[in-house]
Amino acid sequence: MEKPISHRDLSKEEGLNPRDALDILETRSREAQAELAQRTDAGDGVLKYLAEHGAAATRAAVAANLTTPAPVNRYLAEDDDEDVRVQLARKIARLMPSLRERESAHVVDITVQTLEHLARDSAVRVRAVLAEEIKRLTSVPKDVILALAHDLQHIVAVPVLEYSPLLSDTDLIEIIACGQVREALAAVARRRPLSENVSDALVQSLDVPAVAALLVNPDAKIRKATLDRVVEDAEEIESWHLPLALRVDLSARTIRRIAGFVGAVIIERLAARHDLSAATRTYLNRQLRLRLEEKSDTAEIAANAANMVAGAKASGKLDGNFVEEAALAGQRENIVLALAELAQVSADQVRRILVCGRAQPLVALAWRAKLSMRVAFKIQTSVMKLPGHALLPARGGVGFPLTPEEMSWQLSCFGIER
Repeated sequence: MEKPISHRDLSKEEGLNPRDALDILETRSREAQAELAQRTDAGDGVLKYLAEHGAAATRAAVAANLTTPAPVNRYLAEDDDEDVRVQLARKIARLMPSLRERESAHVVDITVQTLEHLARDSAVRVRAVLAEEIKRLTSVPKDVILALAHDLQHIVAVPVLEYSPLLSDTDLIEIIACGQVREALAAVARRRPLSENVSDALVQSLDVPAVAALLVNPDAKIRKATLDRVVEDAEEIESWHLPLALRVDLSARTIRRIAGFVGAVIIERLAARHDLSAATRTYLNRQLRLRLEEKSDTAEIAANAANMVAGAKASGKLDGNFVEEAALAGQRENIVLALAELAQVSADQVRRILVCGRAQPLVALAWRAKLSMRVAFKIQTSVMKLPGHALLPARGGVGFPLTPEEMSWQLSCFGIER
């Protein structure tokens, strides 16, 4: 008589232990959930269950699913996983353009609540994705756009500041006045079109990158008086020279003023314009000859400065006294090369700081070069020739007026990292 086969015997024969069986069930369950989460015919109840009980990847798939009901979307806006909220932000933004035509008022209301919650998300990446997706939309609440435009993270604020049609001139001028995010002003300057009032506010901000962006914007309207102010300040700000020369709305008087301080290459660009009178063209050709003659003198000055800095370094005398004496003597190239060596940055970075028109970056550079505030102040007055209201004096007579974090941030704007 044959012995009866027990369940235990069958388990041994097939080689499957209970733990392996559970693993198989769990794996197949996850695969099934992932598939259902992506289906457009899964049904509201299934998607709700997966949003509440699924793994992070499953919840992200539910968040990306265009058929997920509005209440479930609102629930997922509170999800602990950042990737889930990123997928949701991308989808909600893409639903907005035709939402009111397709859905009931109740669904629209819940969806807008979800959008507003994502605009206040604690994760920068979520807000940044949302800003990028809705930057050109007119179908989103203006409050959401304003919240993103005022965001302290430039990766969030810049897209809507540059592109959103919902921002008025008043909104933009208020943001310029706040000046909380440096990159924000340049983003506003790139808007097309840009009104004269906003252009005025940008020039008044004295932000060098923003004004440079304004000048190269062909759709920016700039009043003659405002452009004259830019020309007055541009002599010491090299990054404005070429953008100014490329403006098509320059008068003959303005062209001559620009030719008085720019280099030979830019004068050649000015002379190539087709709207010049014979007298203006003759003036430009004369200025070009002068610049070419000066170029040889400049090369000699640069060689002498390099020799002096190299000699001071070799003798151990490349220090604050060397820089201060060069400042008092007006030896600009000596200061450029000395600061580049002491701060371990490029000479071009130093030159950009010296012509930026602001004291804060120079003070930060002196700090990096381990120079005193006394030397930094001498450079502000004798080399940069800043007006009194723009000078940044020492704190308590000797200390740096900015914190290390503030100075590191100032330097980072010129590509100088710690």
